[in-house]
Amino acid sequence: MPKTSFPVVWDLEVFFKGGSESQELRDHLDETKKRLSDFDEKIKAFETPSRGNEGEQVANLIEAGSNINMQIRQAGAFVSCLEAEDMSNKKASALRSEITELSASYGATFNTFKQKLAKTPEAPWDEILRNKRISDLAFVLNEWRQSVSEQLSEEEEALITALSVDGYHAWGQMYNTIVGSMTIKVTIEGEEKVLSVGQANNYLSHEDPEVRKDVFEKLEAAWHEKESLFANTLNHLAGFRLSTYKKRGWDNVLKEPLDINRMEQSTLDAMWGAITKNKQPFVDFLYRKAKLLGKEKLEWYDLGAPTQKNKEKLSYDEGAQFILKHFEKFSPKMADFSRKAFEDAWIEAEDRSGKRPGGFCTGFPLSEQSRIFMTYNGTMSNVATLAHELGHAYHTHALKPVHPINRRYAMNVAETASTFAEMIVADASVKEASTDSDKIALLEDKLQRSVAFFMNIHSRFLFETRFYEERKNGFVPASRLNELTDEAQREAYCDAVNSTSETYWSNKLHFHITGVPFYNFPYTFGYLFSLAIYAKALEEGKDYEEKYISLLQDTARMSVEDLALKHLDEDITKEAFWEKAIDLCKQDVEEYMRLTE
Repeated sequence: MPKTSFPVVWDLEVFFKGGSESQELRDHLDETKKRLSDFDEKIKAFETPSRGNEGEQVANLIEAGSNINMQIRQAGAFVSCLEAEDMSNKKASALRSEITELSASYGATFNTFKQKLAKTPEAPWDEILRNKRISDLAFVLNEWRQSVSEQLSEEEEALITALSVDGYHAWGQMYNTIVGSMTIKVTIEGEEKVLSVGQANNYLSHEDPEVRKDVFEKLEAAWHEKESLFANTLNHLAGFRLSTYKKRGWDNVLKEPLDINRMEQSTLDAMWGAITKNKQPFVDFLYRKAKLLGKEKLEWYDLGAPTQKNKEKLSYDEGAQFILKHFEKFSPKMADFSRKAFEDAWIEAEDRSGKRPGGFCTGFPLSEQSRIFMTYNGTMSNVATLAHELGHAYHTHALKPVHPINRRYAMNVAETASTFAEMIVADASVKEASTDSDKIALLEDKLQRSVAFFMNIHSRFLFETRFYEERKNGFVPASRLNELTDEAQREAYCDAVNSTSETYWSNKLHFHITGVPFYNFPYTFGYLFSLAIYAKALEEGKDYEEKYISLLQDTARMSVEDLALKHLDEDITKEAFWEKAIDLCKQDVEEYMRLTE
């Protein structure tokens, strides 16, 4: 592979110089507030259209609102990066509160605009949608119209938005503050280390079982120590949502996440139904893995454990080159884009203390760039994670020619692009393995992702669904949250794991994110949906590139059912679609079982 020296720390100065003390950021926020104030006055003066020739006025307001939203998101992305790279950055936390308030004010104003616009009588509405500046936005505008019909009055919705700053989003910020203060003391190879929870999580895949066990137990103890605080954050987040749903007359807690994902309940039911009926091969895989580790059943801390010793590590440069090489085979444009991301320091990958756990990709819409966050330690799993986040960034890049209103894709299709990119790398690593031992290790890594999507994510969905039902009757204490988590994990893993992580409800960030509820099933949707796309890409090679870009550009302007019908000619409300995708994963199980007999 060619020698390179890609930066491992991202460049944020290109956006706003000076980090959390940036005067450029201060000026940007002050200008955004002024523009929002002017926009608010325009919306107050705006009257519901009564004639179809008012389309230009509507288009101008959409444009103005969209531009302000991009300004807020630019600042929000920057502050998210500051918070992630240094969880002790108190100035960044203060800026987060300011941006949250600004975003809430914008949301209230724009929601008032949507409510007024949605009351337009049918005839002028149809004519407005034919306006050349608006016609391509018809799907989203009709979506707004439907959404408004299911909400409360303008005044009530504005009040909910205003109260959400301190009564809802603040709880999510509190969670991040608590996690940011947590450290874990462990002894690794005779050396005592003080780790952030993110760094500690990386040791759960260590090849030494004693290290895994020690880190797991200390992590569990740390989460237990703070569980009463986390029970408060989770209960208050859910309580706010449930109170809002009740006022709107929504009985089903899945209504909002399904609407956000532009997805039918029948699609969700078909997906989980197909998975539930096809878990046995993955149960067999877990038992085989346990046997290879010398156990009857895996412990929770063994789920990410390697069964093959001396797994090769890839330096960051080597990992990057591996990704670029295999992206090139499917999509030269995606490879070129990713090379730019590596070269221009779009990625924060350094393994150091003080960073938040996990990984993410965030977009800077005004700059038309993305930034990727992770902690890279050289495993093929890390390489796959890096490819995953690059997939997110490429999705954003592919949408550049599309109107900003039509770029707001949902979580489930967001996870499609990322998982497609991850699949390219994971599959390639298996195919290029030089020995059976290497192939077993890489297949194992690949299958652990299948287990994560079919079992771990399923357990999260089961937990969250049941928690919300219990929360309707009052506060759910930490002890009960622990029980619900244990029950959900045993069911989702078909009792193939001896122990569980009962603190999972507290240590998984996704349960505490305020932006979107039920941040679980979209991952599994994206994984299986991307397998269908990957199958097409394997069949057509580089000829599929333009079709793939076309699919990405449609992800925010139609339902997922219509997206699948248009680009894959598939009905995803039927279990048969999902079973075909699961069958591809079963082939990996068969190969793994053959190699480990």
